[in-house]
Amino acid sequence: MSDSNGAQEAKPSIDELRADIKQTRVELGETVQALAAKADVKARAKDQVEQTKQKVKAQAVEATEKVRGAAVAAGGKVRTAATQAKDSATDKVSTLQGSGGNADDPDSPEVAYATQPPVRTGPVPLSLVFAGVLALVGVILIVRGRRR
Repeated sequence: MSDSNGAQEAKPSIDELRADIKQTRVELGETVQALAAKADVKARAKDQVEQTKQKVKAQAVEATEKVRGAAVAAGGKVRTAATQAKDSATDKVSTLQGSGGNADDPDSPEVAYATQPPVRTGPVPLSLVFAGVLALVGVILIVRGRRR
């Protein structure tokens, strides 16, 4: 009742059996190592912590670069505004001197008004930039504190 019409199957040689046993042992060893790695909760937790540290470091670097860029942009705006205010004040004082006002007296209301800084029309959230810098410093200190 065999499929080969009564012919007997050839028995494997001893070398073939040994090779088969060797292959089975290798596969079994790999399976045991994979199961042991899954069962090692402490090592998996350490790996997860290390991955999280790397993510936080990358985010801290990214946030630092953003804050630096914002600080450079804000510094440029401040310099521009200061230059414009100085030029405006100089022009107003010159105008007062030319019109015969009390421009020579530094305590006169005309000079005080002319040199007064202009009112901001565009909101520059300087307090938000400061809060962002503080938050970045806090994150960096927390990350460094966990390393120790």
